[in-house]
Amino acid sequence: MADTFILKIFRGSPGNQYWEEFELALRPFLNITSALMEIQKNPVNRKKEKVTPVAWEQGCLEEVCGSCSMLINGRPRQGCTALVENLLKATGGRTITLAPMTKFPIVKDLVVDRARMFQNLKKVRAWIDADDSHDRGFGPKMSQATQEMRYELSTCMTCGCCLEACPQVNAQSKFIGPAAISQARLFNAHPVGKLMAPARLRPLMEEGGISDCGNAQNCVEVCPKQIPLTESIAIMGREVSKQALKDWMSLPDADPS
Repeated sequence: MADTFILKIFRGSPGNQYWEEFELALRPFLNITSALMEIQKNPVNRKKEKVTPVAWEQGCLEEVCGSCSMLINGRPRQGCTALVENLLKATGGRTITLAPMTKFPIVKDLVVDRARMFQNLKKVRAWIDADDSHDRGFGPKMSQATQEMRYELSTCMTCGCCLEACPQVNAQSKFIGPAAISQARLFNAHPVGKLMAPARLRPLMEEGGISDCGNAQNCVEVCPKQIPLTESIAIMGREVSKQALKDWMSLPDADPS
């Protein structure tokens, strides 16, 4: 393998994006985040031009915060766990491409605005409504199976990879996305959270809700935490149908006959 490799980065701001290449020394266990740090220290491209450092987001550096999501060789993933050696072996070349995710508004270089994900979490009330719980003693017990299921769902980083891979998420669609649907399942499975289950299910009945899922299953393929997103979508689809029937039956003029 060569002693150097090339990072080809699609960078710039809205309306002015371009490809720029950087040649870097190849070191064992170098990841994409570390490579971007090298460029930050010495922002000189392959043309030997001094340029502005590449903008990207980072936080935990251990695939927990989800902030360093980007397209690496066309696939949405985190820069902190993308090892350069593995990426080069997979392609058999010397070049790795980096680009911002396309389903979110571009801010600059590899930085995008993922606000839509956080707004969707608000829609499904992705929290537990409980005040002064420390004064009420122990809450209801959860079975081991429920605890394990909820832990798996709770590892979601709101990284945006599932939305990036989903063909139903685009500029013309209002689809809420797999992450928010799975989080609704997480909080509805909580002993206290289930008291607000209808408030989480009703937004999923609206335009952009669960019926907009095309079942492409790309979300499961790219989820860095291997969360069973399609399982969550299937379960929540059933729960939404039940809630819709309950709401209809409670209408004043509903005639069950």
